[in-house]
Parts: sequence; structure tokens; C-alpha cells
Amino acid sequence: MYRYFPGGKQQLYEAALRSAADELQLCFDEPRQGPLLARLTRALDRYLAFVDEHDTGFSALLRGGSVAETSRTTAIVDGVRRAAADHIMSHLEVADPGPRLRMTVRMWITAVEAASLIWLDEDKQPPAEELRDWLVEQFVAVLSVTARRDPQTDALVAALAADL
Repeated sequence: MYRYFPGGKQQLYEAALRSAADELQLCFDEPRQGPLLARLTRALDRYLAFVDEHDTGFSALLRGGSVAETSRTTAIVDGVRRAAADHIMSHLEVADPGPRLRMTVRMWITAVEAASLIWLDEDKQPPAEELRDWLVEQFVAVLSVTARRDPQTDALVAALAADL
């Protein structure tokens, strides 16, 4: 082990975390074809399948309960969050999101993480498909609230409504 990971267990843990983070980021890869909410639904299906498959590790990672947590491991997790936000902005076709839209998307990502952890605590109830649909509805809801204060988000909500 020390031949490949001279930093010992910590370096091995970080390599495993980086691998899991890379796999998780692939969940967000979605072709820009079809309605936005259908694309979001497919990405959430992949995300929830990942959470389901890696339940114990996912829970420990996001709860910060790992004894191996460092600034490097935190940066890896934050990188996944940034990648998710970048993917969403890309699908929203927003090159220069304003602060309200950025904050709304990042808050929704945090809500998805929290819902995922609660879902694991609740023995994966409701079924993943119900959770996914509810999270998509939450996305539309938070965008709609932000739209009342932000013209950029208002235009996005109008475009989403046209997709429905």
C-alpha cells in the first residue's frame, strides 16, 4: 500500500474519495436535448441511484463524520457541488448568472443533498421516483420564488413554463 500511496491511509482515502467524486460528477452529464425538466429528472435518477448504491459512504461523507476529513477532502466534495451547479447553469443556458440565480441553484443543490441524507435515514422512503419528482418540483418552486425578485430568473421560469 505504501508503495502506491506514500501518504498512507489518508492518501488512499483521498484517492477513493476522488474516484467516488468523479463517478458522482458523471451523474450530472446529460445531453442538451429535450425539455429542461426531463433532463433534470434523468440526472436526478442517476444521482439517486448513486446515493442508493453508496449509501453508507455517501452519508458519512456529507455528514462530515469521517475521521479522515481534511481541507483536501472537503475541497473534493465542494468540487462536486460546483460541478453540479455548473451543469445546471449550462442547461439553463445562462452564461453569466446573477447572484440571486447562483444562490438559488446552490441552495437547491444543498436541499437535494439534505433530502438524500434524510431519505437514507428514512430507509429510502418515499420511493426514489417520488423523491426525484418532488425534488424537480422543488427546483421549479425555488426558481419561481426567486423570479419575483430577479428578472433573469423570471425569464428562465417563463421558458420553463413554455416547456411544460
